[in-house]
Amino acid sequence: MAGSGAPHVEASGAGLSVAIVAASWHEEIMSALIAGACQACAEAGAASVEVIRVPGSFELPVACARVAGRVDAVVALGTVIRGGTPHFDYVSAGVTHGLMRVSLDSGTPVGFGVLTCDTIEQARDRSGAPGSSESKGREAAQAAIATAAALASR
Repeated sequence: MAGSGAPHVEASGAGLSVAIVAASWHEEIMSALIAGACQACAEAGAASVEVIRVPGSFELPVACARVAGRVDAVVALGTVIRGGTPHFDYVSAGVTHGLMRVSLDSGTPVGFGVLTCDTIEQARDRSGAPGSSESKGREAAQAAIATAAALASR
């Protein structure tokens, strides 16, 4: 299981503004990811949370780049399911590199909640939906908030 060995991440988000940028493909999965991220933000005490929807995962980096300068943390959520063509590889790599660039260029933490799975069942199991074993939306928000809190204390 991918979650094996994961750290317990908990930090106060008091006073922090968070943008959750979420793709629209696979709405069932996305709804669960967004719910998990919003719950983590609420539990951390984030001062404000804005949810921004974009068409697909490939659009996440540009949308995150646009909001990174005006919030303390960004959470990027998407789902890319492997198909029979190299499209999966191009989208997954492009999104991963793009989001890393946003984080480094802006200095704003970007929580990576983009599921890159072989099957829709794997995505459901990581989405935080009832019966799933993990909540990657929640984990991405916790990571972004904890990083923003750590950077603010420096």
